[in-house]
Amino acid sequence: MITDVQSKDLTKEPPRSPRFRLGGYAILGRTLDKCRASIPGKLGDYHFDCPLDNMLFGFKGVQGDDFKAAVAEGRGDHEMVRWINEHGSQKSAEEIKAWSDNVEENKPYQDPEKREWFEEQLQPHRLDPQNTSLFDWLEVDDKTSFQPAEASR
Repeated sequence: MITDVQSKDLTKEPPRSPRFRLGGYAILGRTLDKCRASIPGKLGDYHFDCPLDNMLFGFKGVQGDDFKAAVAEGRGDHEMVRWINEHGSQKSAEEIKAWSDNVEENKPYQDPEKREWFEEQLQPHRLDPQNTSLFDWLEVDDKTSFQPAEASR
């Protein structure tokens, strides 16, 4: 296992937006950023192999530990797109696009089991739970988490 993986320092900057599509997959770039940052211990308040990452892993039928092992070999973004395409369930470009479009529009408020949790997450940002997608919230949360102290006054 390579331990000198090139990674963002997620204690100082956020991962890529969940909307950023890598190989057509929403979430993949963000998941890679978090996975890479977890290897040298630069994950900050983020979590790898979390429910968001597992939306991708579940769609493809891969395990977080297997994904992390491939990342730990020092594979770049395009090599990881190849890896994700070759592992788990085979998906067509149309299936990947439909899944990515669907997950991008996901509104946890519509799920009674997630509603209360989502309302709590949105409260500090004063976002409307009924009209805010999961990705909307993540992007706002990332921006506010890394504002300079002067800007947050």
